[in-house]
Amino acid sequence: MKPIISHTDYNTVKSYIANCPQHLKTKEMNDLVAEMDRADIVEDEKVTAGIIKLNSSFEVEDMATKKVMKFMLTLPHLADIKERKISVTSPLGIALLGFEKGMTIRWALPGGEKTIKIINVINH
Repeated sequence: MKPIISHTDYNTVKSYIANCPQHLKTKEMNDLVAEMDRADIVEDEKVTAGIIKLNSSFEVEDMATKKVMKFMLTLPHLADIKERKISVTSPLGIALLGFEKGMTIRWALPGGEKTIKIINVINH
């Protein structure tokens, strides 16, 4: 399963990382670049409404606990967990960028490897 990422999101994230001061660069940024490099980069209009991209709101379910979580995917400087906005450079953001409603993803998160199902996506 390869993520599908729009040219706009690809360019926005690559530019953000390239212009990020070295002392703010994290291991996760390298993981994100690696994930984007294996993605299918497509014209913006070819990204269907159910695919998670920057500024998407989405609901996911942890398949082990059945807990449903709602978030919005943002650039790092806009992330605010109190507002349920997570960074594209967070482990969950990296795991979900470019994947679509109905898909189940396995990814290493801070609490261990998780299986997460995307149950809803709203693109603004």
